[in-house]
Amino acid sequence: MPDKQMLPNATTVLVLGICSIVFSCFFVGLVLGIIGLVIASKPRKMYKETPDLYDGYSSLNAGYIMSIIGTALGGLYTIYWIIWVVILGTASASLWHFNNY
Repeated sequence: MPDKQMLPNATTVLVLGICSIVFSCFFVGLVLGIIGLVIASKPRKMYKETPDLYDGYSSLNAGYIMSIIGTALGGLYTIYWIIWVVILGTASASLWHFNNY
């Protein structure tokens, strides 16, 4: 049986997944999570085709799952700030309109 080779970008996806969760309270977490998901797609497909040739799927899968979580948290944070901007913009316009009369 030949030696198993490490899946490409498994460590990179793991690091991106961790960083996407850590930085999810900033807009950076959303971007890092999406990048992690994109990078993980090809190695996941490679492993599913021939699992006997590759090692490191556990770290790739953990990074993929953390990228999903980081993307979700970053998306929720982005929606939160969009709502706040709309609320403050509406209140500001309302006050400006009220003060002009």
